[in-house]
Amino acid sequence: MSDVIRHVTISGRVQGVGYRAWVDEQASVRGLEGWVRNRRDGSVEAVFAGPDDVVADMIAACRRGPSSARVANVQADPGTSDLLNLRGAGERFAFLPTV
Repeated sequence: MSDVIRHVTISGRVQGVGYRAWVDEQASVRGLEGWVRNRRDGSVEAVFAGPDDVVADMIAACRRGPSSARVANVQADPGTSDLLNLRGAGERFAFLPTV
């Protein structure tokens, strides 16, 4: 399968419940590249890059989230290399500051 980049926004009770750390762990286990960050509107935003089937599996996992989260919606759109490159040089997966 070819590599894809997806830009994902997760809403619901997803801040203050370990959601970003869970995303980081799950993405790392799957060997994905990208980043995750909180947004001021209470959502979590992430970019995932890797094989299409693995990225799709990660997005499906985001719909469940960690047990302490209550996911209301997951919006997944095509991403770009510019979005992926918001992480620091040499980082495989990163936490970005809140926007």
